Amino acid sequence: MGAVEYKWQMSNVTLSIPDEILLALKTTPDDLASRIRFAASVKLYEMGQLSSGSAAQLAGVPKPYFLSRLAEYGVNTFDLTDEELTHDLKNA
Repeated sequence: MGAVEYKWQMSNVTLSIPDEILLALKTTPDDLASRIRFAASVKLYEMGQLSSGSAAQLAGVPKPYFLSRLAEYGVNTFDLTDEELTHDLKNA
């Protein structure tokens, strides 16, 4: 059986970044965009504004991968209320 591929309708958000920032971070615009998107997803999850599944969707990565990287950002993987845990389990 093949891998399941999810397709979500997406909106675009444009962010202007000074070239000096790209040089300082030694990165490309595409790489920085991906990093900012992931970091924003983590922060929104940490603030309780997105479920782990929605945050993973925003980050553009599978939920297990998203959860596995939270510690890199100092965020507890399973700091969920009972209601959030139940919701996540139902929608896993």
